[in-house]
This record gives sequence, C-alpha cells and structure tokens, in this order.
Amino acid sequence: MATKKYTVTLPEELAEEIRAEVGPGGFSRYVTDAIERQRERDRLHELVEWLEEEHGPVTPEEAAWAEAERLSIQQETAERKARAVPESKAS
Repeated sequence: MATKKYTVTLPEELAEEIRAEVGPGGFSRYVTDAIERQRERDRLHELVEWLEEEHGPVTPEEAAWAEAERLSIQQETAERKARAVPESKAS
C-alpha cells in the first residue's frame, strides 16, 4: 500500500508515551493500526444500526447470549494459546 506523510496534532504526553513503548520507528505503525481499528469499529457500528433498523433493537436476552458466546470464544482462544506455548517457555 502506498503511503503519504500527513501532519496530525496529538497530545504531547500521549505521543511520548507511545514513542517510548514502540520506539521511533514504530510510531507510524502504531498510529496506523489504531486508525484501522477505529475504522473497523465505525463500520461495525454502522452494521449494528442497519441491522437494528431492519430487525429492531437487540433484546437483553440476545445481548446476554452474545456476551456468553464472546466469553466462551475468548476462553477457548486463551486455552489454545496456552497449549501452543512450548514447555521450555511455559516454565
């Protein structure tokens, strides 16, 4: 993907915290990743709005089911990652 340099204004303290964590070479990648995640969230919110217009709002029961499903998937993922860690690294 082609890149282009832009100027953005960020709170200095926030920018310096990020730079300290990722190093000078990782700053642009960090910001790009954050913007991509936000765009994904924006698109998901648009989808939810559209679905609610088409099918009505999510009921508390549906929300509870979805949260239980999310937690189950999160647990399965954590367990899979734990099993994938070689014995020498797990100690």
